[in-house]
Amino acid sequence: MSSDFSGGVPDFYGGAGRSNLIPMNNAQPKIQFPHRPDGASQNFHRRPTFIGKRSLAAFQQQQQFQFLQQQQQFQFLHQQQQQGLGFYLRNVKPRSYQQASPISPLDYSVSSSSISSEFSPMTARPPLPITTANTNGVLSSGNPDCSAVASYLNQVQNSLYQESEEKMMNRLHELEKQLLEDNNEDEEDTVSVVTNNDEWSETIKNLITPISNHLSPASSTSSCSSSMESPPVSSPKQSIVEAATAITDGKTNVAVQILTRLAQVADVRGSSEQRLTAYMVSALRSRVNSTEYPPPVMELHSKEHAVSAQNLYEISPCFKLGFMAANLAIVEAVADHPSNKIHVIDFDIGQGGQYLHLLHALATKNTDYPISLKITAITTEFTGRADNRVNSIEDDLKTLANKVGISLIFNIISCSITDLSREKLGIEHDEALAVNFAYRLYRLPDESVTTENLRDELLRRVKGLSPKVVTLVEQELNGNTAAFVARVNEACGYYGALLDSLDATVSRDETGRVKIEEGLSRKLANSVACEGRDRVERCEVFGKWRARMSMAGFGLRPMSQQIADSLLKRLNSGPRGNPGFNVNEQSGGIRFGWMGKTLTVASAWC
Repeated sequence: MSSDFSGGVPDFYGGAGRSNLIPMNNAQPKIQFPHRPDGASQNFHRRPTFIGKRSLAAFQQQQQFQFLQQQQQFQFLHQQQQQGLGFYLRNVKPRSYQQASPISPLDYSVSSSSISSEFSPMTARPPLPITTANTNGVLSSGNPDCSAVASYLNQVQNSLYQESEEKMMNRLHELEKQLLEDNNEDEEDTVSVVTNNDEWSETIKNLITPISNHLSPASSTSSCSSSMESPPVSSPKQSIVEAATAITDGKTNVAVQILTRLAQVADVRGSSEQRLTAYMVSALRSRVNSTEYPPPVMELHSKEHAVSAQNLYEISPCFKLGFMAANLAIVEAVADHPSNKIHVIDFDIGQGGQYLHLLHALATKNTDYPISLKITAITTEFTGRADNRVNSIEDDLKTLANKVGISLIFNIISCSITDLSREKLGIEHDEALAVNFAYRLYRLPDESVTTENLRDELLRRVKGLSPKVVTLVEQELNGNTAAFVARVNEACGYYGALLDSLDATVSRDETGRVKIEEGLSRKLANSVACEGRDRVERCEVFGKWRARMSMAGFGLRPMSQQIADSLLKRLNSGPRGNPGFNVNEQSGGIRFGWMGKTLTVASAWC
């Protein structure tokens, strides 16, 4: 049969292993052959199939499509060999098709419709079946879904391009050599089980599903189930900060997932890290969903919380020594006062424990005249009204004063900050006035909350009273105007060290210890979860307090190293001592901390 190609055209063999004369039009051939029965390949003789009057472009397109088919098969083989999935290919010859495929060998974005249109049931067989071992070790084969294969080949191509060009070409040549050798005996050995297209579709679907690790089929079931589990929490603090960052970025779902993982390692009765994680998870959940997890606000004004705070002040050396430092600063400031009449104003007297120590300190002072101490406890709209607790404090203080030989006057006055004056407070001209701000100012709102700025207003009013000394004791915690993520990070460091120090101070089984940590959890949750007026406690670091005191007209009255040495000696006076705590003078204030982390700072001003 003649051809349009000069010099003649070599014969092309039919893809089905039988001879079909292809007509020039697109009509279906009249000659049809039944499907070859299994095991009859050795008795079936091939005859050439002729294709006449095909253009050069059509011939080139046909060659390109055959090359694409070979390359796709090679890519499947290469990828599955890399994954160890045990794929097998049958060795075949190049196949002939009724129409030339317009697909470029460089175009891997092949749609199923464009490929299926090129396969005539009389002239070509479907793409070669690929067999794979399933989880039960049974070989299966079928026809792939073309669109799924094309998508999968894109992934294969990206992997192949990472290899050197020379290595890839060598493997391609080897595969082409194998494909051109039509060994029918190997066909029957390779394709042992034939399944329907649904099974093959399920297999190829599993292959192209993105997974993090390439695993063997035998372990795919267990590995997939384990991949759905949450990754372990290696660093709770880092995960807490990540959750806070996700909340700031508006990624609530991410934050909830992190908090769910953190809850698995949290334990309110575990180590200090586990307890901190539990308190922080609760606080961040309140931040995410305040309706389901309401943060504590009014609880911080309750009597129960006041009791837990006083227990903390009495048990923790860092807080207890802060009160003592303030007392020693008062004694030092009034030492040269001629009348020995001392008037102390306190805006939050608490349980009155600080003044029990002050009475003892004044009793050791050598003077020619008896010492007179007047204590004025002020209740404002922020401290609440006096109750039976204050009355019991007065009785305890008077009992001790009589025992150590000091004259004591105890007053309770209720007034607002704007009404403070020497006349209102009953300050006499021959009294050495001392004002005590021990763990008080951090609960007053400042300019970041209200335009009234009661924090700075109180300092200016106190400066107008012309005190001899003003003592300031505060937690070293940047929890006022810091950004949310920074505040969370700061709270982790501060409360983590504080919980560690409690483990070294008092047994976890004591009832008072349980109440203390309940109070700490409320403080932490309020600091993290609340904003505006709902954030009751707004701690600041010593540097900011120094700026506020300076703006109000105060000057620093440096505490001597002698005070720091005496407090350190007292700290280590116990039978076991407290090696983890540290006391040192820095920048005019006395710092108290645990393992190098400063928890409280005491300072004096005039």
